[in-house]
Amino acid sequence: MAKKVLIGMSGGVDSTVSTMLLKEDGYDVEGVYMKLHSKPGYHEIHQVRAQKAADFAGVKLHILDLQETFKEKVVTPFIETYKEGKTPNPCALCNRNLKFGEMLKFADKIGAEFLATGHYIQHDGTYLLQAEDDTKDQSYFLFYINREIVPRLVFPLGSRHKKDVKAYAAKIEGLESFASQAESSEICFVETTYTDVLKDYVQVDQPGDVLDSEGNVVGEHKGYMYYTIGMRKGFTVRGAHDPHFVTKIMPETNQIVVGLKEDLKCFDVEIKDINMFDDRTSFDTTVKLRYRTYAVPCHVEIEGERATIKLQEAVLGVASGQAAVFYDDNKLVGGGWIV
Repeated sequence: MAKKVLIGMSGGVDSTVSTMLLKEDGYDVEGVYMKLHSKPGYHEIHQVRAQKAADFAGVKLHILDLQETFKEKVVTPFIETYKEGKTPNPCALCNRNLKFGEMLKFADKIGAEFLATGHYIQHDGTYLLQAEDDTKDQSYFLFYINREIVPRLVFPLGSRHKKDVKAYAAKIEGLESFASQAESSEICFVETTYTDVLKDYVQVDQPGDVLDSEGNVVGEHKGYMYYTIGMRKGFTVRGAHDPHFVTKIMPETNQIVVGLKEDLKCFDVEIKDINMFDDRTSFDTTVKLRYRTYAVPCHVEIEGERATIKLQEAVLGVASGQAAVFYDDNKLVGGGWIV
């Protein structure tokens, strides 16, 4: 009897090709399209695409309306994090709570032993592993999922390159249009900029003072929620001859502190809400402190739900609210949230 798998189908090329590959591998496949956000016109397009892909592959497509859960678990924390002067990572929260949370519950409901997605990532049954295509690797965003579910996950694209996935779709009559679709945005519920989302909930435009490291007022900004650590535009610094960067955000007073590039250097990082894929508590490893960065060597000491990270080389612009993710070579061993 074929092993049953539930795959998340978004209407994009990655989940569509993943569905076809699962069928080729002999799985009993069912799909699910999740309505996560309420962006106008979005589901009218993508749900139709997902249904077309499901019909082509000959799989049943379920529709899950999770908009309220998504708002509670992803959108609200996104807004609150910016209000606190931090930089959120909504994709990691969505993966834990929705794609590998609610979707897994639905897999159990229909009797599916496995859960599949179109993520570019691999695993060995215990650890998540970086994808073969390092330009598309999404392991950073999955650091927060429950380690106990890893053996049930299937990632058909983990060993493939994006160009080959598009070529696969382009060769199949009826799926050619999927190969040429535009890439989805990194944050699915953000149409243009994140501040457009915030403006629906909070007052973003609040001009305030720009301070130097000694507390002197040296310029103006347009509202602290427009800025993240390391930004160098969108504010004024009177009399400055060198580029200045945001080094601190103070939401209580609606002020930002700026300094030179050297002021962004960081060797010590504190994190909370640790999620590990093994039980180590004191170890040497490498850590990524943002998605589009390389991993740097470090030493980690975990005590309860918090940890200290000692970096062996300086990292610029470490931002509270982002994820610190640990890697041993291509193996993701855990991580936490920067405080």
